[in-house]
This record gives sequence, C-alpha cells and structure tokens, in this order.
Amino acid sequence: MFDQFITTFITFLVVIDPVGVAPAFAALTRGGSDRYRRRMAIKATAIATLITLLFLFSGDALLRFLGISLAAFRISGGALLFLLAIDMVFARPSGLRSATIREQEEAQYKDDISVFPLAFPLLAGPGTLTTILLTTSGISMHTQPLLFAGILGVLLAVLLLTLLALLLASQLLKLLGETGANVIDRLLGVILAALAVQFILEGLRAGLLSN
Repeated sequence: MFDQFITTFITFLVVIDPVGVAPAFAALTRGGSDRYRRRMAIKATAIATLITLLFLFSGDALLRFLGISLAAFRISGGALLFLLAIDMVFARPSGLRSATIREQEEAQYKDDISVFPLAFPLLAGPGTLTTILLTTSGISMHTQPLLFAGILGVLLAVLLLTLLALLLASQLLKLLGETGANVIDRLLGVILAALAVQFILEGLRAGLLSN
C-alpha cells in the first residue's frame, strides 16, 4: 500500500506540476501587489481543492452513471496523460494543463484570475481530473477506507506544495529561471509518459480478460 501511495504522490505531483505552474502564475500576476498575489494563490488553490475533491468523491459514481467501464477509462485516460507528457517533454503549452494564448490574454483584463485560468485549467485541469478518476476508480471510501484516505492525503499534500510554489513563485523564478523550470518539466514529462503507458496496459489487460 505504501508503494501505491508513493506512486500516487509522484503522479499527482507530475500532473499538477507546482514548479511549472509557478512561472505562469508569476506572469499572470505581474504588476500586482504582494497582497494581491497572495490572495490569488490562496483562493485559486482553495477552488482547485474543491474541484478535485468533488471528482475524488464522485468520480467512480460518475463513471458508472455514464456506463464507462474501468478498462475503457484507463485506456482513454492513459492516452490523454501521454499527450500531456509529450507537451511537457517538448516544453510546449497546451489546453491540457495551461491556459491558451487567448485565455491568457483574456485573463490580463480580469482583476480576479483565481477561478480562471488559475484554478482551471492550471491547477485542476483535464489532466489532473483524469488522474484523479484513474487513481480512485474501483476504490470506495466504504470498502477501502484506509486506501481512499491515503489517496486523499496525498492529493491534499500536493495541493499544499502547489500553494507554497505559488506563494514563492518570484523566488522560484529567480532560483530556477525559465530554462530550469523547463528542464524539470521535461524530466517529469518522461515519468508521466511511463505512468500513462502503464495505465493503458492495465486497461488493455483488464479489457481482454473481461472478454
């Protein structure tokens, strides 16, 4: 179980990517006061936490309601995460985990950017929500309370690290620079690609065994 928690922590850390989000946050809040940046960081993380918790507690029921098998979702979710990994490896922005250029331009004219684009799609974007569904599918808080509580704790820990990264965005940029942040993103992208392939293989195996 401990190994599963470590794998889940790494997966959430790679997908939410606090180090990669920090430069985007710094750019979106450039020119704002320290109080404004602090307020946006706390509010965005709180909203992202609510979104992710909603998916954490209702994701399995959502799949059943839509009639989507676990095997099918593992294959499609793994493919989505693999595309995200490619974007990370080549350090190119995409709508999977970042705001598009037009979305960034729209955000420049908003005083409150905590909901869009910070909470969604930067923190709780499609990649994050897909990972939550993949991680918790087949796991119930009633039948496997310890495992479910562990996954919840891991998710909250990564979101806490993300909040710290946003609060310290200026210092991180000075320490790493744009190139340093991209290097870390590329390394995390390679790890995410391997995890995505593992999800696809598990989905294929489950699908073949069910036939």
